[in-house]
Amino acid sequence: MKMPFYKYQGTGNDFVIIDNRKEVFPKEDTALVERLCHRRFGIGADGLILLQNKKGYDFEMVYYNSDGRISTMCGNGGRCIAAFAKKLGIIDKHCRFLAIDGDHAATVDDENGVELKMQDVAFGESGEDYYVLDTGSPHYVIFVEDLDDVNVVENGQAIRYSATYKKEGINVNFVEKTEAGILVATYERGVEDETLSCGTGVTACAIAHYMGNPTGTPTTVPVKTKGGDLEVRFKPNVDRGVTDVWLCGKAILVFEGVVA
Repeated sequence: MKMPFYKYQGTGNDFVIIDNRKEVFPKEDTALVERLCHRRFGIGADGLILLQNKKGYDFEMVYYNSDGRISTMCGNGGRCIAAFAKKLGIIDKHCRFLAIDGDHAATVDDENGVELKMQDVAFGESGEDYYVLDTGSPHYVIFVEDLDDVNVVENGQAIRYSATYKKEGINVNFVEKTEAGILVATYERGVEDETLSCGTGVTACAIAHYMGNPTGTPTTVPVKTKGGDLEVRFKPNVDRGVTDVWLCGKAILVFEGVVA
């Protein structure tokens, strides 16, 4: 069966997206997902996303990592599927959809800008220079003096495959503070490599940055990744965490085609 697909990217985090409202995609075929995401033998992507019908919502988002496995929430993927829903005419500018971690809202403008509402985030474990947060996916955030000096893959693997995190895995983010905001580089589990950007990771890094210098007021954190610029907004909830969390940036259609 020939199957149309769309390739989107959000700050360099790229995805194969398929309109699965007619249930045409074999969802249990993890080998197919892995092949489609392969950068030599497939389309090439950090993950694959299915857009599906869901009663009570505009649509449902089902996300696979590039290793073929169903994964936890992907923030940049959430922004991209919202833009895709607008392209399909499912929504105009606003939507409400269901993902693996629950409800999400999004707003899509006419310039490819997408604002995605994330889940509330509780403050987690922290140490002298690191934080562990769950922003829909688990993230280990470590602050460094100079991001250019960090071997993201080598150091990310050391934490991701450590005794503490080896079984379930964890995404590892390296953060450098700047006068304008933060710089972020991420090693992603499931991809098992550095990605140009990670939406849930950027969100975790922005919240960790706030935790290091809490103000108690609504906060906006500009973030630069290797794939482009994002912005994270949220409201502190006393000392328990943050609410009204928004991940904002561009979501771009790269190309479309047909899987033979």
